[in-house]
Amino acid sequence: MHIHILGICGTFMGGLAVLAKEAGHTVTGCDANVYPPMSTQLEAQGISLIQGFSPEQTALQPDLYVIGNVVSRGNPLVEEILNRSLPYMSGPQWIGEHILRHKWVLAVAGTHGKTTTSAMLAWILEQNGYHPGFLIGGVPRNFGISARLRGREESDFFVIEADEYDTAFFDKRSKFVHYHAKTAVLNNLEYDHADIFPDIGAIETQFHHLVRTVPGVGRLIVNGDEASLARVLKRGCWSEQERFGLTTGCDWSLVEHPGGSFDVLFKGQREATVNWELLGKHNRFNALAAIAAARHVGVPIGAAAAALASFESVKRRLEVRGVVNGVTVYDDFAHHPTAIATTVGGLRQKIGAGGRILAVLEPRSNTMKLGAMKDALPGSLKDADLVFGFGSQQALGWSLADALAPLGRIAHAYDQLDFMVKAIVDAAQPGDHILVMSNGGFGGVHGKLLEALAR
Repeated sequence: MHIHILGICGTFMGGLAVLAKEAGHTVTGCDANVYPPMSTQLEAQGISLIQGFSPEQTALQPDLYVIGNVVSRGNPLVEEILNRSLPYMSGPQWIGEHILRHKWVLAVAGTHGKTTTSAMLAWILEQNGYHPGFLIGGVPRNFGISARLRGREESDFFVIEADEYDTAFFDKRSKFVHYHAKTAVLNNLEYDHADIFPDIGAIETQFHHLVRTVPGVGRLIVNGDEASLARVLKRGCWSEQERFGLTTGCDWSLVEHPGGSFDVLFKGQREATVNWELLGKHNRFNALAAIAAARHVGVPIGAAAAALASFESVKRRLEVRGVVNGVTVYDDFAHHPTAIATTVGGLRQKIGAGGRILAVLEPRSNTMKLGAMKDALPGSLKDADLVFGFGSQQALGWSLADALAPLGRIAHAYDQLDFMVKAIVDAAQPGDHILVMSNGGFGGVHGKLLEALAR
């Protein structure tokens, strides 16, 4: 089959392209912005890319057009496809029908932690001989790639990051309803994606759609500390359930040790210890969920815990980009206030009370641009010593300076990147930690900071 992918340079659609190519299909694609690193990765796979969405691309005569959710009505290629009644399908539906249909799918859903938990789960299975396929919305350091169909040998297992964002302009269900999960992790559920969901109740409805697709022989691994997920399950559940958390009655829990290691408790009994250097309560519970999910396919708890000792996390998760003159620059994907607070808090735990954190934030997600979370920003940054925000009122639709005002003199807002870089470098001192948070490229600010610090 020849498929032509619209929006191929996104993380999900790029991963789909890799899977399709590995499965033996002919793959071409187009996007508005064809540039490295995704363009380089795809071209290395022998996938031809086209800049833009010209209707002339129909001359390729693919068997099917696979349309990403970044593409909407009015797009010239989409209009040509519709006018000529050419065959098309969404990315999640294509993966569900062509990649996942006959697999034991382990799907990881939640507002936060999907990428890291999926990476942990894939690594546990890899280390225990399952060699799973996977599609993850980031690059796990242990694998160096975000998607693969199979490991050293054909596998019946596939780990997928299960996103609640909508599927395509013609399918407003969440992506995860297409994945046919047999093991489903429900990690947490908060309000997000204000551009498509009016309230948290609408997101809970989508999560319940996921619950409805899990078979009776399947299993839900559910965060027992989340009231929102309890409401989801109250609507009905037809599968096995195991809950993790600190709430009384949870099947899975943990006991922390100094330095980040922790004991894994199942049904109140200590089963194993995870010895690692990852920071934060969130990562410990991500690990607990991954261990529980792996147990469903047969991985012993002790073997799963042992595998996590060599887990190297995911790129753009408190990733050190460089150290210059005693100043460390980090990159992190955090963009929701809860994730921002978790990231800043995790770094604070790592460096202690004596080190200074200079938090650098670009609120560029659709939810942030709509202003739905701006009032929560000051609280999410409370563990930082200085805050530098980037974004113009024209781009955001609201004043970043006003939103950060409750932080007082420690917070500064900029709408020109070079001015912000200079201010950060002027403020930085040896021993400081500059934490850059954005779900985009942020104008290459990490490199700019490192160069300026070196000067």
